[in-house]
Amino acid sequence: MRAVVLALTLALVASQQINLVPEFALDKTYVYKYEALLLGGLPQEGLARAGIKVTSKVHLTAVTEHTFLIKLVDPLLFEYGGIWPKDPFVPATKLTAALTAQLQIPIKFEYTNGVVGKVFAPAGVSPTVMNLHRGILNILQLNLKKTQNVYELQEAGAQGVCRTQYVINEDIKSNQFIVTKSKDLSHCQERIMKDIGLAYAKKCDECTRRIKSLVETATYNYIMKPGATGTIIAEVTVEEVHQFSPFNEINGAVKMEAKQTLLFVEIEKTPVVPIKADYLPRGSLQYEFASDVLQTPLHFIKITDAPAQIAEVLKHLVTNNMAIVHDDAPLKFVQLIQLLRAASLENIEAIWAQFKDKPVYRRWVLDALPTVGTPVILKLIKEKFLAGEFTIPEFIQALVIGLQMVTADLETIQLTASLAMQEKITTIPAVREVVMLGYGSMIAKYCVSVPSCSSELLRPINDIAADAIAKNDIPEISLVLKVLGNAGHPASLKTVMKLLPGLKTSAAPLPIRVQVDAILALRNIAKKEPKLVQPVALQLLLDRALHPEVRMVAFIVLFETKPSVALVSSLAGALRIEPNLQVASFAYSHIKSLTRITAPDMEAVAGAANVAIKLLSPKLDRLSFRFSRALTLDIYHTPLMIGAAGSAYMINDAATILPRAVVAKARAYLAGAAADVIEIGVRTEGIQEALLKSPAADQSVDRITKIKRTLRALINWKALPTNEPLASAYIKLFGQEVAFARIDRTIVEQAILLATGPRPRELLREALKALQEGIAVQYAKPILVTEVRRIVPTAAGVPMELSMYVAAVAAAAVNVKATITPPLPEHLETFTLEQLKKTNVQLQAEAKPSIALHKFAVMGVNTAFFQAAVMARMKTHIILPGKIAARVDILKGNYKVEALPVESPEHLANVRFETLAVIRNIEDPTAERMVPLVPELSVQNYQAPLSSEITEYDMSAEVPLRATAPLHKTLCLVVPYIEIKGCVEVHSHNAAFIKNAPLFYIIGQHSLLATVARGDGPAVERLELEVQVGPRAAEILLKQINLVDEESPEGKSILLKLREILEAEAKNAPVSSKSSSSSSSRIISSSSSSSSLSSSRVTETANLRDSFKKFHKDQHLIPRVSKEVSSGSSASSFEAVRKQVKYLGNAIRPVFAVIARAVRVDHKLLGYQLAAFFDKPTARVQLVVSSIAENDNMKICADGVLLSKHKVTAKVAWGTECQQYAVIAKAEAGVLGEFPAARLEVEWERLPIIVTTYAKKMSKHIPMAALKAGFHLERVTNCDKEIELTVALPNKRSLNVIARAPEMILSRLAIPLPITVPINPDGTLSIHIDQDILFRAQNYVYGYTSAQCSMDHDTVTTFNNRTYKNEMPISCYQVLVQDCTPELKFMVLLKKDEESEKNHLNIKLADIDVDLYSLGDNAKVKVNGMEVPVSSLPYQHPSASIQIRQQADGLSVYAPRQGLQEVHFANDAWKIEVVDWMKGQTCGLCGKADGEIKQEYSTPSGYMTKSSVSFSHSWVIPAQSCRDSSKCHMKLESVKLEKQVVLDGQQSKCYSVEPVLRCLPGCAPIRTIPVTVGYHCLPTDSSHNMSNGIYEKTVDLREITNAHVACRCTEQCS
Repeated sequence: MRAVVLALTLALVASQQINLVPEFALDKTYVYKYEALLLGGLPQEGLARAGIKVTSKVHLTAVTEHTFLIKLVDPLLFEYGGIWPKDPFVPATKLTAALTAQLQIPIKFEYTNGVVGKVFAPAGVSPTVMNLHRGILNILQLNLKKTQNVYELQEAGAQGVCRTQYVINEDIKSNQFIVTKSKDLSHCQERIMKDIGLAYAKKCDECTRRIKSLVETATYNYIMKPGATGTIIAEVTVEEVHQFSPFNEINGAVKMEAKQTLLFVEIEKTPVVPIKADYLPRGSLQYEFASDVLQTPLHFIKITDAPAQIAEVLKHLVTNNMAIVHDDAPLKFVQLIQLLRAASLENIEAIWAQFKDKPVYRRWVLDALPTVGTPVILKLIKEKFLAGEFTIPEFIQALVIGLQMVTADLETIQLTASLAMQEKITTIPAVREVVMLGYGSMIAKYCVSVPSCSSELLRPINDIAADAIAKNDIPEISLVLKVLGNAGHPASLKTVMKLLPGLKTSAAPLPIRVQVDAILALRNIAKKEPKLVQPVALQLLLDRALHPEVRMVAFIVLFETKPSVALVSSLAGALRIEPNLQVASFAYSHIKSLTRITAPDMEAVAGAANVAIKLLSPKLDRLSFRFSRALTLDIYHTPLMIGAAGSAYMINDAATILPRAVVAKARAYLAGAAADVIEIGVRTEGIQEALLKSPAADQSVDRITKIKRTLRALINWKALPTNEPLASAYIKLFGQEVAFARIDRTIVEQAILLATGPRPRELLREALKALQEGIAVQYAKPILVTEVRRIVPTAAGVPMELSMYVAAVAAAAVNVKATITPPLPEHLETFTLEQLKKTNVQLQAEAKPSIALHKFAVMGVNTAFFQAAVMARMKTHIILPGKIAARVDILKGNYKVEALPVESPEHLANVRFETLAVIRNIEDPTAERMVPLVPELSVQNYQAPLSSEITEYDMSAEVPLRATAPLHKTLCLVVPYIEIKGCVEVHSHNAAFIKNAPLFYIIGQHSLLATVARGDGPAVERLELEVQVGPRAAEILLKQINLVDEESPEGKSILLKLREILEAEAKNAPVSSKSSSSSSSRIISSSSSSSSLSSSRVTETANLRDSFKKFHKDQHLIPRVSKEVSSGSSASSFEAVRKQVKYLGNAIRPVFAVIARAVRVDHKLLGYQLAAFFDKPTARVQLVVSSIAENDNMKICADGVLLSKHKVTAKVAWGTECQQYAVIAKAEAGVLGEFPAARLEVEWERLPIIVTTYAKKMSKHIPMAALKAGFHLERVTNCDKEIELTVALPNKRSLNVIARAPEMILSRLAIPLPITVPINPDGTLSIHIDQDILFRAQNYVYGYTSAQCSMDHDTVTTFNNRTYKNEMPISCYQVLVQDCTPELKFMVLLKKDEESEKNHLNIKLADIDVDLYSLGDNAKVKVNGMEVPVSSLPYQHPSASIQIRQQADGLSVYAPRQGLQEVHFANDAWKIEVVDWMKGQTCGLCGKADGEIKQEYSTPSGYMTKSSVSFSHSWVIPAQSCRDSSKCHMKLESVKLEKQVVLDGQQSKCYSVEPVLRCLPGCAPIRTIPVTVGYHCLPTDSSHNMSNGIYEKTVDLREITNAHVACRCTEQCS
């Protein structure tokens, strides 16, 4: 019974609830008054705004229960463009008249329970009018719940499905309900918007988490009145705000407001009747994008006859941009693009047919077509190329731009795919590559707009990939990977995985560059699906069997996924035990640079990097730049939401001069978005080898046969992979690879063939002929730099657009004419160098380059019928005319260049920036109104409202009542002598009086005008620069040079006057205080730990205390100096040489002279002259610069004397007669401690005050800079007028630096050098000048970066500078070093002679065998078994670049073109140097020369042993028989462990997995040495045959065994 009562009670309560869903009776028409207002601008009053207003009556009739008709009655449109709020709205009469017919057509829609369904309208209703109706219907959209008063949901509306909150209140007194609906348009499940040009920009969610640049919200207030027939909507007010700032909306923003009011008026009985037309489905309540997107917000073009309008704009562009670019050319170019977008394919074909044969028009059309970005244009480009109407360069240009600009949809994707398969395109590799890369970019853009894009789009690429993999087509595989990388579709991971090293399923091995391309293809996938890529990249990184470059690239990709702290910490743990120093250095530097990142989207990665860097060894930071490095720098300003980041990756290989790969990338942040703007990558793999190695080395079959025969004896010898000589480069824009190039030997050979063929001479002849006849060129190049648009609907059904356009047009008119005397012969093949020397060439050129650039930023309403927006517009116009004449007379040694006067334009540069409120409509284009956003009157009379809030950005605590006057300044500068006057006029007024924030400083009007004109003095005819070389140099000097002797009466008088001037200057100079604490010195060091600090200080202090000792051997080379002077100080020697002849011009002629002057109409001499002298007997050089103006005695004198081969002294003096200021510099060689050193001393007596002032300011920053650079700093008091720099070389690869300044000493030891310095202990360079200077120069260049291996007695120092003791077997050859690639360019063998126990070297290269051995105390050489007497040296190979030379302590073999820089052999030691490009490609006892000291002991099979003895023995060439002619009686074999071992709980027998040196059967050891080797064990009862594959087994334990190094055989041995 209780249950029945409860049910009845609930039913009664439910029946009393009021239904708030609006209800409209079937027989009535509901009349509303409607008004919609859209207004854009700054929210402050007194500034300009632009907007549109719509007023109308709305009649609403129910046709059926769920179907309604809505009709606008008496619609009116108003425009607003003026100062808010004082200026009135202006009726748009013509626009209203044009749209009234459409506006008054009834629209049918479905409406159920407050929700708007489908919408129907006749075909004649335009999308713009339909959207205006949707704005009204959007008001009727109500999702009302009966049981809740406050709730939230995702509600569908005109702008999409967005987060909406409802609040329902009841007003009992007035018997009405108030419903408030709030929409957050920034959080939508499905947002209706259209983006153009933003496909490659990624939203930075972390950047907008705290600070936003765009805020969008809408509030709806309903008054609902219940009635007898249902609830009626009595009144609705809607307020929607779109607020945008490029910096931060808190500091001020441009606002777009949309306001709507719907007020109930009455109920009529006259129903709304539909017109007699078919009502077609027109979608739902959601906004409909249509043709209004074609209309740019920069101007209105009413398109009536597209072909005629296009022709008219083209004519304007061509006519007005011939010599100088027109000021409005960029805007006209944008108009041309807009007209082409609206034209049909037939219209554009007609335009092309009309102008294709007119070169100037053709260029403009070709520049405009790709930027149109419509499928129609893409189809046209394809058809015209296939028809042969486009050249290949024109087609490539059109494709590169067109594929990036076109809107990506299924149609364009299919069109691009068909283009790639065209037979004509497949035959042109460059064109096909562009199309393929564009196809990948097209998929990427499409997937941005359609996140659920199908993997079927990749089918053509996957088919090509499968075919290329099956055929092992390396170039095709590389191209496919680049395409997949551009697409970045997660489904492409499967194809990429097939090609990844260690994971690939293809049978054939792939080159390193292809493996790198495969990993780089994961980068764009990593940004979308990081969890898919992370395990793959991590697996590749940790796989030590892979090439270091592959692993480093995997590291880059891993951090593209923004790994977590846990993953980065785990990675750091793995890197702590990383044996490869290239990988370790790269990873450490990359993680360290990430710790300094400040960009919001990388905050989590920076935090993880800070944790990881503490787990890694700081020793990795001290590795030289020969190891791979990564660097990332960024700057981000949070209040302005702007930033930039740069990354550079340098991947080295064996520390060669040229890095293996270099990648640089720039990233930009702006207004909550981020994009990788540009990336450039260059690979130099093999290019050094291709340029330097001898091509003949590959042709010697005999040498290869000999080396291979030797290598067969080595157990499991494996060649290193061949580096195919190759260089490549690529460029990415916004994360998309747009172009790449590969250079191999074939391309280089073709280029050389082309350059040395007849064609270059023909081109030269044609060019010279054209120059003689005169060349006149006029060229213009337009470009649409940026077109970025975001269009979103407003509540009123009108679209709001945010857009930015940047367009530029550059033009140049060039006229060049040459006069050649005597005229060139008809056939240039007979033209000789002697004839060229007798030729006099006069060249005159005039150029007038100019550029116009327009930049627009727009926010406002943009439809096909009207526009109302706020616009920021910048116009730049620059003209730089110039005219020069040049003359070259080679016979007389005269070279002259003249700058001639040109007609100067009114303004060289004109930059204008203004912010405007703009209103336009299509029916009355001439009525366009542009109102300055900050009018002059507003600036002068603005009063801040009393309620203004003071913020931290305000300039003071008090609100200013009046604004300052606009800035207007003119700055002029007259260049002396040449009488040229340059002026800059600046005008600016802004809105900073409202708020001290960046946006308000920008808003306003700003202009800069730069002009150049003649001054008030005499006119300048020309500027001349003339150089005369040779004996006639003195003839062009315009003023006699006389240097005053200080001892003469005239000189003493001048010195006395100068002293008075200097004393007066000294009295006026500010006095600087000096530190008095000179007795005790302060030491500052940048050492990282206390232990290293103390040792560093002891070492450096010891170096500082070492005195610099000069070299005195052969010191004075000056023959004219007396014996007394020579034995004196170097300063007196220098002065003695100078005093012999004060001015060398009195004794000898100048070597060359230079005149720089201005030629004026009054013939007054103005300018400077330089005379250069060289006195060979005294080794003295003198330069004198003097003014040619009358009564101007200012001179600069520079004297330098080479006092000895170890010392040079120079003096630079300047001022009146070179007596006012002077600096003396001395450079000398000597010894610092025990190391060769050089010292530079700079002394001065007096310097200009400005120099000393700035020097003191800079000295304050030296300590901090020194500490950051790793220098040791000591505060001391030195001579206050001297700076000394001492540089010592402890070895050829490092540097010690000590610098002494007046108040400090800076020092740093062991600074690594990128090259080897060829210096001897006596301070001289190890370069010998003799008759064979070409060989010496070449040898010096190769020796710069060669790697060195040596042995002293029995201690070997490898290429990587690691030492070990080599226990050499008697009479058996060991491989010292060889080319470990399949090319086998060389091999060097070492053995110890059985009788003398001295070393013997055998070198195999080219077609010869060279033996170096000792006979007594002398080194001997044999070539192919024939002894070469030392007296016959040097030996030169008849065809190859091989030489054998005698040195002071032995013999040297040089073969740098084959890879051997030098093999030096002495009686008790040897030394081998390989050239730079062989690093990492060698093997043997000397190692790989790759800098990897942790992987030094690599055996022929590639196995890494831990024993130096096992390593050295593995490179022994074993004998086949004890009767071998080499007398080697040993072989390498696996040995069984003598003792029993219990392993894993069972008895085991063990065999060595490293070969051990043992005597041959029939021979007995007479000397053994212990060696530790690894053993692999099996159960004792196992029947497994250990002879097969033992060297590939794992190591179970390590034990000591004996290796035989000397054997004695019986006569019965076999």
